[in-house]
Amino acid sequence: MTRTVRNHVTIPADAAAVWGRVVDPEGINDEMRPWMTMSMPIEASGLTLESVPLGRPVGRAWLRLFGLIPFDFDHVTIVELEPGRRFLERSTMLSMRLWEHERTLTPVAGGTQVSDRVTFRPRLPVPGLAAVLASVVDAFFKHRHRRLKKYFTE
Repeated sequence: MTRTVRNHVTIPADAAAVWGRVVDPEGINDEMRPWMTMSMPIEASGLTLESVPLGRPVGRAWLRLFGLIPFDFDHVTIVELEPGRRFLERSTMLSMRLWEHERTLTPVAGGTQVSDRVTFRPRLPVPGLAAVLASVVDAFFKHRHRRLKKYFTE
């Protein structure tokens, strides 16, 4: 079953600064720590989400629990990009038949609103699994938003 999770947060910084952080591999990993990190595929070494070729998988990005234990991988594919404003990743994972992450930045009074929409479909047809994973994804993106906001407020 396909599920969608939506989250948003206002970051007290201009959109250009936030964009620079959210497309950079170090910024992405900082958002996810300490729960996990994601390696960039060797084929994408030195690239950011903004500079990978559109519509083509760039290789396996390994997800590591606590930054150490590989537990899944993402065939990172950026299918749409509006530099400075939006990206759409549509990928498959070992655990997901579909993983779609759209991040949009909107200038607002006091900073930038970061909106994330994640749509996914687990590979395993286990009853109730999609609902449990939706709760985990929701909590994880709230964590990412707290980390991103903290980066710009310290």
